[in-house]
Amino acid sequence: MLIADDLSKQYQSGGQALAAVTNVSFQVDAGETVAIVGPSGSGKTTLLGLLAGLDRPSGGTVRLDGTDLGALSEDARARLRRERIGFVFQSFQLIPTLTARENVEVPLQLRGESAGARADDLLARVGLGGRGHHYPAQLSGGEQQRVAIARAFVHHPSILFADEPTGNLDAATGARVIELLMELNRELGTTLVLVTHDTDLASRAHRIIRLSDGRVVADERTGS
Repeated sequence: MLIADDLSKQYQSGGQALAAVTNVSFQVDAGETVAIVGPSGSGKTTLLGLLAGLDRPSGGTVRLDGTDLGALSEDARARLRRERIGFVFQSFQLIPTLTARENVEVPLQLRGESAGARADDLLARVGLGGRGHHYPAQLSGGEQQRVAIARAFVHHPSILFADEPTGNLDAATGARVIELLMELNRELGTTLVLVTHDTDLASRAHRIIRLSDGRVVADERTGS
């Protein structure tokens, strides 16, 4: 499903090149759940952005189901993300002027598809069947994250990327979000790639990839 081959990313700062990701290689099978862990500043979020096609690498390649993301134009990458990729952000990234239901509908509307019934179904699955008419400001942090998860899954993406999906949540709410992600992974077969500091979330993944200073230092199966 996903192949990172000798992936690197450098940024210019004060006339010097700073390496955020260096020579990272691994592959993720369809339906697999992978947690990317490491200390702050180890390159986790940068790597996730490269894998999701949100940023271009300085070197190496990312292939999503055989497609080289680096070979695509900006418009083509945006179209691929719209059709095949889901993304969950730590800060939820809901549109404040839209209701929960309308936020979930956005990915399908961008594809010109009817959204109503599928949005309602996903909101019900995440336990918010009666809250679709509420705006983000009227929802708790955990409820907003569940709306974000419903939005990420509504177009049945092949792969979903999540950046610290439990990072802004208390322990109990985070546990419910973890269970929800794993349940949707099982039901829909969506491949999950998660950046997290949450040891409970990481332990539920099939694999844990550990980064340090932008490099992979371990790639372990968990037995989950």
